[in-house]
Amino acid sequence: QVQLVESGGGLVQAGGSLRLSCAASGRTFSRHTMGWFRQAPGKERDFVAAISWSGGSTDYADSVKGRFTISRDNAKNAVYLQMNSLKAEDTAVYYCAARWGAFSRNEYDDWGQGTQVTVSS
Repeated sequence: QVQLVESGGGLVQAGGSLRLSCAASGRTFSRHTMGWFRQAPGKERDFVAAISWSGGSTDYADSVKGRFTISRDNAKNAVYLQMNSLKAEDTAVYYCAARWGAFSRNEYDDWGQGTQVTVSS
């Protein structure tokens, strides 16, 4: 099991940038696929991005491709989401998640508590 704590959310104007961080505890962090998801008010939680345990593979939702970048630092037990060119529709609670096993968009085992991102237009 991995415990996850997100930070870095906030209020930003459209076109601006934010960098989300996720601090993980657990000795097996470096063997987990890590993902970011988001949930807007009244909507289901959606996949945003994922990164393999080595960092060698990444995957993005079409809505954020070219604007968001996921990265990780296994030495620091951390994963990041750099968000550029933010739009009002990016407003949501963003969750960090960990998955034991193959690189995937689905079936994540552990979740953080979420961090609010609000983009003003």
